[in-house]
Amino acid sequence: MAAARELPLDLPHAALPQADWADRFGVEGVAGPLTARQAMERMMTGAPAWVDRLMALRNRLVRLAGLKTAGIDGFPVLAEQEDEIVVGFDDRHLDFRLVIRVEPSPGHAGRGVSIATLVDRHNLLGRAYIAAVTPFHRLIVTRMLGALSS
Repeated sequence: MAAARELPLDLPHAALPQADWADRFGVEGVAGPLTARQAMERMMTGAPAWVDRLMALRNRLVRLAGLKTAGIDGFPVLAEQEDEIVVGFDDRHLDFRLVIRVEPSPGHAGRGVSIATLVDRHNLLGRAYIAAVTPFHRLIVTRMLGALSS
């Protein structure tokens, strides 16, 4: 399987039309058949232990600011189809969605899987939060996509 790579993403996006920040990463050649839910579950269970520790630290810090806490596997499912699942929640500093999509992998055996992150930053706290977590976010998303190869 190829390494995760950044993919184009056009805004507005149906999952969060008012998003003002977004990215999308994907991998090709994931063994299938595979639904979007199965891809999400494989990514969650295959994530490195440091991801859980980083999320626990995030939860301790945001709790001090009165924001919502959640683990990677604790995001509510907002919409689901065989080839796409949308998870996320709204908070006072930002609304976010993760859109996990599975589709045929042209030119490769298996399937392509992508994760789009959509964020609507409501205020200065939302903008500061995204600026602080973006490097970690990119690392976590690409590692989670890499877990699909195991």
